[in-house]
Amino acid sequence: MDLLEYQAKELFREMGIPVLPSQRIDHPKDLKGLKIPYPVVLKSQVRAGGRGRAGGIKFVANTIDAVAAAQNIFHLPINTEYPEVLLAEAKYDTDREFYLAVVLDRAARRPLLLGSSQGGTSTELAMEQMQQVVVDEGFSPFYARRLTLKMGCTGPLIEAVSDIIEKMYLLFVEKDLDLVEINPLGISPGGEVMALDGKVTVNDEALGRHSSLLQLFPKIQPDDGLVAESGSAGMAVPPELKFVELDGNIGLLCNGAGLTMATLDLVYAAGGKPANFVNIGGECRWDLTPELLCDRIKLGLALVSQKKNVKVVLVNLLGGLCSCTQAVEAIAHYQKQSQRETATGNPQTQIKVIVRLYGSEIDQAREILQAVDITVVENLDEAIALSVSLATKG
Repeated sequence: MDLLEYQAKELFREMGIPVLPSQRIDHPKDLKGLKIPYPVVLKSQVRAGGRGRAGGIKFVANTIDAVAAAQNIFHLPINTEYPEVLLAEAKYDTDREFYLAVVLDRAARRPLLLGSSQGGTSTELAMEQMQQVVVDEGFSPFYARRLTLKMGCTGPLIEAVSDIIEKMYLLFVEKDLDLVEINPLGISPGGEVMALDGKVTVNDEALGRHSSLLQLFPKIQPDDGLVAESGSAGMAVPPELKFVELDGNIGLLCNGAGLTMATLDLVYAAGGKPANFVNIGGECRWDLTPELLCDRIKLGLALVSQKKNVKVVLVNLLGGLCSCTQAVEAIAHYQKQSQRETATGNPQTQIKVIVRLYGSEIDQAREILQAVDITVVENLDEAIALSVSLATKG
């Protein structure tokens, strides 16, 4: 489960990761006792992204403006979610913004360090500049320093950013987390670093070992299944299904933030141009059944293939909760529906699907997909190379 921003920053503060002075706001009237000097920023505490574009982040210069802004934010749904808490935070001027993350690469079964010299709200720019370092042995400061150098850091910034990455990794390991993300990491004109926004994804299966994390959960409202939001084609999208549009011709569908970002990075490295990507979510939620996961696969395929310029859809899934045969049944259902629509003369459905699977019952899964003219490739590099080749040839 994803923690809210203010909860993630509590963990950052414990680890010595620099965060701004802040105060939790449960009601607009709490701002009359604000202990942070103005100007401040008020942030809606919801799990959905795009808070700034939706109006959930406001800068205010005095108490009157702050109370009025808080009233508006409390009554503003973002992807159907209303905030129960706001975060009031000091204003911070940045010269540069970075993206940093520590995730679990399920394919390599190793922690993965991610970093981009372009952070903030521009997802496309962040992905284009994304660098990665696999922690393939015991962690040491070498890995953090290597990532900062790949990001283009120089001078004192190397040590400052490396220190943040080391603390993020320590938090990731100590709390058995699935994701630790800072976006953006603000760099002041004087070279100081500050975690301006953060995201932490908790592994539910490890909560028994971390009572401090368990105490956070009553403050968080789990979603009730599939909550509808407006996708680019007006589809109902569950909050956990993260969909981002780009400008290429390859659609990507993966499960898990780390796998999604690694796949996206590898497609760019192979010379491909993603048209979009969707992360159907990891498998660590307590309420995620195989049936619900298959529903997300069907919906994710519909989302990534809806743009006219999509020529290839690459599906990269790591099994665990459900077998490969259960997952490919959902893919085969999508393919059969597309073939029926193609027969009626709909050109948008004439898309080549490449599937890379890892899990149990792989041989049976391959037979199911071959029967509906879908190519299955076990090696990720080969799957990406084939997808890029097909997209280039059109």
